[in-house]
Amino acid sequence: MRLVIVESPTKARTISKFLGKDFKILASFGHVRDLPERKFGVDIKNNFKPTYVVIPKARERIKELKKAAEKAKLVILSTDPDREGEAIAYHLVHLLKLGRKKPYWRIAFHEITEEAIKEALKNPRKIDMNLVNAQQARRILDRIVGYKLSPLLWRKIAKGLSAGRVQSVALRLIVEREREIKNFVPQEYWTIEALLKKQKDEKEFKAQLTKKKGKSIPQLGIKTEKEAKKIVKDLKDAQFKVLKIEKKERKRKPPEPFTTSTMQQTAWQKLKFSAEKTMVLAQQLYEMGLITYHRTDSLNLSELALKQAKKYILEKLGQKYFKQRKYKTKSKVAQEAHEAIRPTDVEKTPQILSQKLNSQQLKLYELIWRRFLACQMSEAIFDATKIEISAKDYGFSATGQILKFDGFLKIYPIQFEETELPELKEGEILELIKLIPLQHFTQPPPRYTEATLIKELEKHGIGRPSTYAPILSTIQQRNYVKKDEKKRFYPTAVGYLVNDLLVKHFPEIVDIKFTAKMEENLDKIAQGKKDWVLTLK
Repeated sequence: MRLVIVESPTKARTISKFLGKDFKILASFGHVRDLPERKFGVDIKNNFKPTYVVIPKARERIKELKKAAEKAKLVILSTDPDREGEAIAYHLVHLLKLGRKKPYWRIAFHEITEEAIKEALKNPRKIDMNLVNAQQARRILDRIVGYKLSPLLWRKIAKGLSAGRVQSVALRLIVEREREIKNFVPQEYWTIEALLKKQKDEKEFKAQLTKKKGKSIPQLGIKTEKEAKKIVKDLKDAQFKVLKIEKKERKRKPPEPFTTSTMQQTAWQKLKFSAEKTMVLAQQLYEMGLITYHRTDSLNLSELALKQAKKYILEKLGQKYFKQRKYKTKSKVAQEAHEAIRPTDVEKTPQILSQKLNSQQLKLYELIWRRFLACQMSEAIFDATKIEISAKDYGFSATGQILKFDGFLKIYPIQFEETELPELKEGEILELIKLIPLQHFTQPPPRYTEATLIKELEKHGIGRPSTYAPILSTIQQRNYVKKDEKKRFYPTAVGYLVNDLLVKHFPEIVDIKFTAKMEENLDKIAQGKKDWVLTLK
């Protein structure tokens, strides 16, 4: 008998469909060893040597796994294909005493399908210590930071508070944004619209004032009502004449396939799922074998996936909707041979799965399914028109666009506006219905939502696919931030206090650049380019 160990029972069930009677599949139920809860657990003087203990809730599990491992002729560790998964496999090797007397394989796959698992079984390897060391270094660093910062918070604010490395930076972003909003001084400005129509035609259209004496008017160019009224007065009896008509095709490309962060952002925007909820659902879909691994910053798509998409689009929609695209991963550090998040089988349409999945799983699956197909489809094409109009010393412009070919929008709808302009000729005189002066005020930057905060963290190189959701959950659970009625983050009184204390006493730890640099170093450890002990020193 060969024993296969995975993290979860669902994953075990899915895999058991593809392996024969000779395999026994058991779950470790996640992590099995960690630093102790009540002690520091890191010997800094002795090269940061960690002391690991079995997690209390995993004790029974380990006994069962030990028994099963003794009976097996080979143990196959099939935990997730990233640093956390590698660390779980590493701790299992240690606890089950694998390698010396009991042979083991480590296999990794990015989707739970028959092909992927059989392929992985042909290519077993040993534990990748670079990945383990990157996970270990992150864990130890976070422990040191927590132990260094938390006592300060207990002394100055309240017992039981804690501060973490990455979440402190997220808190800082929210606090700084809130202060920016509070200190914002709105500036008044005015715009002027002309409501026009073609002579002997009923259809009206709007044109915006954009130029004065041939020069563009900047956003805050018209500062007061007095200035706006003067322009309206200047334009009394003016003749509105079509100066120039530009027509062109505007193409809109489909969005890229999902990475963890874009999936979390889009699920928030379209479905109002929090990052945490999205990850729970994605985990379920992955373990059922329906999507590829959901923690990834890669835009890679396998040749097989590209073929599937092509076949589906050609059969269901036709040649004009298909356009093959290959994506280059933007992230400098995208992990290993990961792929973007996509369905494992395009033929499993949301409709087919509607009986098998619950409503929330189905919504997320449909989003991933549509997004993947869309990225292999042709652009949407709009007919865009820009009309320039002159009136005395002033210039107005009107823009319109009409959808000519829906392309990828057929599968992946995105909001857009269509405005139709009448057919005009250069030199034509238009009829002015009225001039409308409008008052505006500049707006402060908005509070962060789950989507915009993840985007900001990613932009600064902070956090990784596996950490965005926990960061957002932690700062809310600790009551450092709350959400307003529009579900946007704002800091609580405690959040302000914690942030200001950390910025004052530990500026380097909550420094955005320092944190990003640290993330980069962890990536280098994972790639075997840096030594983890030297990095921590």
